[in-house]
Amino acid sequence: MKTAVIILNWNTKDYLSRFLPGLIESVGSLGEVIVADSGSDDGSMEMMAERFPGVRTIPLGKNYGFTGGYNRAIASLDGEGFDYYLLINSDIEVPSGWLEPLVGWMDSHPGCGACGPKLKSFHDRSSFEYAGAAGGLMDKYGYPFCRGRVMKKVEKDSGQYDSPKDVMWVSGACLLTRASLWKELGGLDSRFFAHFEEIDYCWRLLRKGFSVTVVPDSEVYHLGGGTLPQNSPWKLRLNYRNNLLALQNNLPGTVGLKAARRILRRRMALDGLSALCYLLSLKFKYFKAVLTAHREFRSLGKWPEESAIREIKGLCPILLIPMKLFRNNKLTEYIHNY
Repeated sequence: MKTAVIILNWNTKDYLSRFLPGLIESVGSLGEVIVADSGSDDGSMEMMAERFPGVRTIPLGKNYGFTGGYNRAIASLDGEGFDYYLLINSDIEVPSGWLEPLVGWMDSHPGCGACGPKLKSFHDRSSFEYAGAAGGLMDKYGYPFCRGRVMKKVEKDSGQYDSPKDVMWVSGACLLTRASLWKELGGLDSRFFAHFEEIDYCWRLLRKGFSVTVVPDSEVYHLGGGTLPQNSPWKLRLNYRNNLLALQNNLPGTVGLKAARRILRRRMALDGLSALCYLLSLKFKYFKAVLTAHREFRSLGKWPEESAIREIKGLCPILLIPMKLFRNNKLTEYIHNY
């Protein structure tokens, strides 16, 4: 079996019941569908045993987050001969033939380290989905953008991204990567727990000289918000903290250690301004989330050794976005032409 298609489940029994039959049928002989469970207490595993007895499950015992859960699940597959690991959320509906273009791309492009499909909205299938759309980009301060979604504005899919494209990151909601590279990089950074971990992983692939590609012949439909809603203060805290961790992990090998320290200081100052905006808007939980994120970053963060920086082979294509694009509302046009 070429591909291990792995769902990390935490109390999403209804999504498994709804979307797993189509996933199993679509994968067919291309690989094996595996459900790793993060200590669910909603009857997920009992339902799996009753309805899907032929699907392998990996009980993790407790919730280690997206990063720890996938790291442990995939470590248990070591030595089984899989060529690829595909990370996929339980709240994704897949059409027939969605996996073949992704596997085919990896087979025919040995320099590609990871790829993903177009991520479309389950609720509005003519539109992209917020979490990843048609692949991700990032500016030098670590703010992520998507082809098909800028800020909170989501585009309709009119074929504007129908050619394969190398990007900076693809969404962890549906990401295919080489088993050998996953092992070489040590999987996901376990400090992240959840959110921004796929961007960090893809950035590390790029620094090793591998590409990350959106393959638009494949598309899937993401329900979204299955674990944390967009307005969750905890999600905000994770995103702020992990964004800083990803910058610290990767900027030194991209722009050099001195420049990386300068950029990170500026980013933390920008975070401070956003925290002040939350405070003035009386959004006290969001204000506290940013402060907690910075405190946790200072506790968890560590600059890489200079010897490790010199070993990096590749560079990451970071967007240098002129501020006038924000003022003139031309950022979407800029990304279209990327």
